[in-house]
This record gives sequence, structure tokens and C-alpha cells, in this order.
Amino acid sequence: MVTMTSAPFEYQKPDSVAEASRLLSKYGGNGKLLAGGHSLVPLMKLRLASPDALIDLSGIEELKGIKSSASGLSIGSMTTYHELESSSDVQSNAPLMADAASQVADAQVRNSGTIGGAVSHSDPAADLPPVVLALDAVMVTASQRSGREIPVERFFKDFLTTALRPNEVLTRIEIPKLPANTGTAYVKMANKASHYALVGVAAVITLGAGGVCERARVALTGAGPYAMRAKRAERMLVGKQLAPNVIRNAAKRAGAELDGMFNEDVHASADYREAMTKVFAERAIAAAVANAG
Repeated sequence: MVTMTSAPFEYQKPDSVAEASRLLSKYGGNGKLLAGGHSLVPLMKLRLASPDALIDLSGIEELKGIKSSASGLSIGSMTTYHELESSSDVQSNAPLMADAASQVADAQVRNSGTIGGAVSHSDPAADLPPVVLALDAVMVTASQRSGREIPVERFFKDFLTTALRPNEVLTRIEIPKLPANTGTAYVKMANKASHYALVGVAAVITLGAGGVCERARVALTGAGPYAMRAKRAERMLVGKQLAPNVIRNAAKRAGAELDGMFNEDVHASADYREAMTKVFAERAIAAAVANAG
């Protein structure tokens, strides 16, 4: 019989980042931060995770909100999916983020799930990790005594594993301003029940004179053990006019970094995910090029 109740735990609700970090240190790696809880709580019910304490971040005001400036966006880690999809600042300055947030699960999840929880959990099928990768985000953290900035390319390490230290709290995500003539797109093949990505692709394409690609970011989710960039596909796009055959050839290389690491489960085989990565990479790149205009 599968257990559907969690092991006993303590509940803490700090009112500052410093206090949250202190509590993480107190529990010595056996305390878990609670942001939205949509990934952590199911694991606890199945007893795949049994923390000694849950540290609820919902009372920390400094972790909430979206700020826009000339350099880009600063998004608090406790900002919900609904706030992302409905924010005019996000829609204008990082439409890829708004688009992906609108595709997360259902309205109930989007109203309570948070960007910080999504990226810190590093679920291999989550929608926002490839988005922050494609947008070249910077992850800003804090602990009791210090803080640091982590380039997003160094943030996702492995299945459910990030570069966050045991006593660190992700406080905000910095999204740099997109260059002119940049188009973005996020497309996914969603699980019919959960809406998690069996395969998802985020693309950011910047076009220069004559429609030549100046910069490309293509990031994957669902296909492998964690979100990652498809760097070989990116290199095949830069410096070229993005005719359909160029996009198709690049898409065929999109899963090269995942060779031998494609996920396989009851929902899709590794071979199927590899095939769908090519299909959805082509769709995402083509849509981003069209949006670049």
C-alpha cells in the first residue's frame, strides 16, 4: 500500500530572509523551504521527502513583487505564476515568461505556485527552468551573513539539484532587457493530467541586418534529468538567415546535449522524447523568429 500521509514535521513561518536562513542552518539540511508547495508536498505525502521542518516563506514581503527598470526585470522569488502571466511589465519586457507561466497546470496552481519554488526545486518537467535559462537570468540569493549572484547557466545541476547552498534562500530572479528585434516562444507537449512538460522548448532569437540571426538561446525541459540549453542547436542558428531548412537542421541537433540522458517513464520512452524534442524545438525556434518580426 502506498502511504499518502507525510511523516511528522515542525512548521516555521519566518518574517525575514535572515530568519529563514537561520532556520535552515538550525535544521542542518533537514529543513525545507515552502514556497508554493506543489512539488514538495506530494513528495512528502509519498514519503519520498521527509524533512524535519517546513519553513514557510509566504510571510516574507521582500520576496514578493515585480520591478521594472531600464536594465530589465527584477522578480521576487515568491511571485506567483498568475502574477507573472498577468503583469504588464512581464508581458512587455519578458513575454516568454508570461507565456510559459500561462501554460502551467491550472488556475489554482497558478494562483499559489511561485517562480522561486519552481526553479529551486529543479523539477525536470517544470516550465520555468528553461525560460530563465533562455533569458540569461541571474539568480540572486541571500543567507544570514551574505548573498551572491549565480548566472543561471550554473544554477541547474542535476535532477532536483541546484547550486543553492543548504542555508541559502533564492530572493529574486534578474531578467536582463531583451535586445531589439528579439522574438521569444515557449512550446511544450504537456501531460494531459498534470500539464507537466513531457518535452518543452523555450527559444529566444535576435535578428540583425538582413534577418541574420545575431543571438540564439534554446533551452529544454521534460526531455532530460534537468533543464539545459541546447548549445549545438544555438550555434547552428547564429550567423545565418533562418530559413525553414536552417531551423529544421538546428532542431535536429537540439537534443545533442542529452545524448544518453533522455528521460524514460510510463508517459513516454526515451526514443519518443528524443523525437519530440526535435519537433518542438523546430516549432519554438520558428515561432520566436516570427515574433522577432
